[in-house]
Amino acid sequence: MTAVAPDSIQTPNQPAADRPAWWPAVGETAREFPVTRLETLAGAIPEGLRGRLYRNGAARLERGGRRNGHWFDGDGAIAAIAFHQDDSGTYATATQKFVKTSGYIEEERAGTLLYGNYGTTAPGAFWNRWLRPVKHSANTSVLALPDRLLALWEGGAPYSLDLETLATRELDTAISESSYSAHPKRDPQTGEIFNFGVVPGANTALMLYRHRADGTPIDRQAHPLSELGLSGLPMLHDFVLAGSYLVFCVPPVSANPLEVVAGLKTYGESMVWSGNRATTILVFDRETLELVARGETGPWFQWHFANGFVDGSGRIVIDLACYDDFTTNEFLRQVSQGAIETEASARLERITIDPTSGRCLDRETRIDRRCEFPVVAPRAVGGETETVFVTTHRPEGQPFGDLFGAIARYDVNPDCLTVLDCGDRVYPSEPIVAPGAGESDWLVFPVFVAAACRSEVWIASADRLEEGAVCRLALPEVVPIGFHGTWQAG
Repeated sequence: MTAVAPDSIQTPNQPAADRPAWWPAVGETAREFPVTRLETLAGAIPEGLRGRLYRNGAARLERGGRRNGHWFDGDGAIAAIAFHQDDSGTYATATQKFVKTSGYIEEERAGTLLYGNYGTTAPGAFWNRWLRPVKHSANTSVLALPDRLLALWEGGAPYSLDLETLATRELDTAISESSYSAHPKRDPQTGEIFNFGVVPGANTALMLYRHRADGTPIDRQAHPLSELGLSGLPMLHDFVLAGSYLVFCVPPVSANPLEVVAGLKTYGESMVWSGNRATTILVFDRETLELVARGETGPWFQWHFANGFVDGSGRIVIDLACYDDFTTNEFLRQVSQGAIETEASARLERITIDPTSGRCLDRETRIDRRCEFPVVAPRAVGGETETVFVTTHRPEGQPFGDLFGAIARYDVNPDCLTVLDCGDRVYPSEPIVAPGAGESDWLVFPVFVAAACRSEVWIASADRLEEGAVCRLALPEVVPIGFHGTWQAG
């Protein structure tokens, strides 16, 4: 297949001059659309590509003249891009729907924002800040089960949706009655699903979950933070499945729950970075969900891990996008306002841990350039892999305040970075690996093409990323530059 480059079609829907080029895909409210057959702009869909890409992200940051205070607070919308085959050949369809949470429905009826959130203060009188709960945004990630799709969010149980129509069903308390994180890990050998949640209260606890492949619970364990040597409400967004272990790196940033409950500050405002404290490493047994080791090391912050595994000498090895501090929180807040003044840069690091003591044995920088959203192929989760995919800046650099403009593959052996430059003012979302039927896997991801003010779906060979996209498909509406997604084969 021949790689194709984005065109430069101009439309009247150009971004406003005082907003960044990516603004329509972040700050403007997304529009729903029904299942629609996609037009092929260039190239062709690879033969054998079957399944669905599900994407989640903040798709509405304003209502009734009121604006959310943080990117994390927008109402979630799911985009589903499906690849089919019939007598005419391979084709793709797509649909996009908001997750109709109870808070979304209430605000839709009222025509204005009613709730506070991670970085948004509830409107109205002071007491309204603590009388109203934080709104469930259902905007961070997705988990595809055989009979339903889960819209995941940090602060509560997931919402259940129809796999094909994306119609919202209900709050899914069957899988969790409380916090269920946006980063579950699925063991590629057993199909088991592991996840966690931080459950605040008089004795705030780290809850660990173990489910069968269909979401049926196997076990769950609550670990009070006080017994883990932690205090406050820590910022925990992701963890690692590494062989027989579940690993958490708890950075020295936490909120004061009393400030939040009293309505004095939002969660985001209450989060304080303490650079004189350590990052805490917690190692749990994946079978029993019991703590087996606790260690401390120099401070860092991370949102996302790529993967983890146990090497030949029994040590735990993890790859992650590592920040020096928590300025990333302010950067993400500024994204939601369309005016970035704070730079926050993560680099891909590899960290080696002693599973018997939790001690950090080694830290090594793998990609010494700004990158985020590290992912691996689904079959590699929890096991050793030499390839990590990330979003990053274009090779020649991008203006200050710009979002990522390239996708890259990092190979451990040989130590090599291969970059797919998406082009001027073209913004990719997190790349998702779709297992291929032949010699190569595929990366499938939406991009926002600012010059045309439209979204597209790009497909690239995971093994030949330098060749660029082998297929570009036009989406009927803008799909937000969201957070996370998943691939469901079939």
